[in-house]
Amino acid sequence: MTKILVPIKRVPDYEIKVKVSADGTGIQTDNIKWIVNPFDEIAVEEALRLKEARDDIEEIVVVSIGPADTSAQLRTALAMGADRAILVLTDEYIDSHAAHSILAAVYAKETPGLVIMGKQAIDSDANQTAQLLASALDLPQATFASKLEIDDSWSSADVVREVDGGLETLRVSLPAIVSTDLRLNEPRYPSLPGIVKAKKKPLDEVALADLGVELDVKVRVVAMKPPAERQGGAKVASVAELVEKLKNEAKVI
Repeated sequence: MTKILVPIKRVPDYEIKVKVSADGTGIQTDNIKWIVNPFDEIAVEEALRLKEARDDIEEIVVVSIGPADTSAQLRTALAMGADRAILVLTDEYIDSHAAHSILAAVYAKETPGLVIMGKQAIDSDANQTAQLLASALDLPQATFASKLEIDDSWSSADVVREVDGGLETLRVSLPAIVSTDLRLNEPRYPSLPGIVKAKKKPLDEVALADLGVELDVKVRVVAMKPPAERQGGAKVASVAELVEKLKNEAKVI
């Protein structure tokens, strides 16, 4: 029997209109709606499908890093069908480097047979955490998975990836780190019974200090500003005038 570890991140709902904070170093987070990062939802779904198709998976453990109210996103993953959740509590800013260090410590405690995670978060779009984690743990990795198959003995996994010009299939020994792409699956919606059950499933809160990880943030946002407002269009009387404006005003030719 083995377990699957699925890291998830809370991100602002992509359907809301975000506003830049007053100090220009991020977005306004007061009273915004948070969701599970969509790529991480795909990772949770893939873990659930593996468990439903096999009888040798002990549990699916989801883990997140953040303040106490990040538990809401973990409960969403539990409502989808995950068995247990871990929340590493911190109010500090976490970049990809800090995240991979924390996840490496969680991995050491949980010793899963497979880690499935989203290829990137839709807020930072860094696409680094899975690769950094694989490097830190010295584990095989397969990124941008569009298909995942585990052999009967849990010794290897075949991962299909979309690459320029076609598909590439990798075989990695297990345990390994796999990051998910959009076409891997379509995540399910939590059912009402799943939501009720999720309230009773274990969610362990762990202080960052208890993991023995010293935060080493490598990347910080120093400035953020909204895009410039679009200017109104103008009508031109002739092709010659259009060319003149494109050349001297827009400076695109």
